[in-house]
Amino acid sequence: MPRQDLSALLTPERLRSYTQRCPNEASALRLYEWNMRAAAAVLELTGIVEVVARNSLDRELRAWAARRGAPTWFDTVPLDQQGRLDLVKARARATRNRRRPEVHGRVIAELSLGFWRYLVESRYLTALWTPALHRAFPHGPADVLTRQREVRARMQQLHFVRNRAAHHEPIHQRDLRRDLDAALDLLGWIHPVAAEWAADVTSLSAVLDARPSD
Repeated sequence: MPRQDLSALLTPERLRSYTQRCPNEASALRLYEWNMRAAAAVLELTGIVEVVARNSLDRELRAWAARRGAPTWFDTVPLDQQGRLDLVKARARATRNRRRPEVHGRVIAELSLGFWRYLVESRYLTALWTPALHRAFPHGPADVLTRQREVRARMQQLHFVRNRAAHHEPIHQRDLRRDLDAALDLLGWIHPVAAEWAADVTSLSAVLDARPSD
């Protein structure tokens, strides 16, 4: 296939951020191809963060509910309207609209990274972070308020870049090493072993090293 045909299929609009940065179409396409590999590596890394973080947050929410004598935090957690809607949808998907029994782990798997990211926002500082959720990151900054700010900032950052990568948007101008560091910070604050494992298995470092010159 002639390269000009490929460019037409991708559309000039989608390639604009690449053609503006590169001296010719061939190098723009190489950068686009690298962006695809970088996006895949970002999704791999943020997938690790999502699973480890949600399991740690869920553990503390279950402990929080148990201290109140509740069988599950799903019915007692003080969520805002969007959070409640997200939880209702997750429970419906997990039970196939109540056609099968509700299994806790299935519901957790149906909740998005965005749900967990918003749980560490300041809006839940008094209701959830201080009494429970700060324990999900036991190796983070010693001060609980500082820990909340640092966790929140990194969760926001990773949620944003994950969404960009998932929607095939340009991320070639981002500081992806900073995103890698943010992911390893969060994992290390949950448990150092998680950060060590992610650092070993992530392909993002190698992809960054292989970036083509503009």
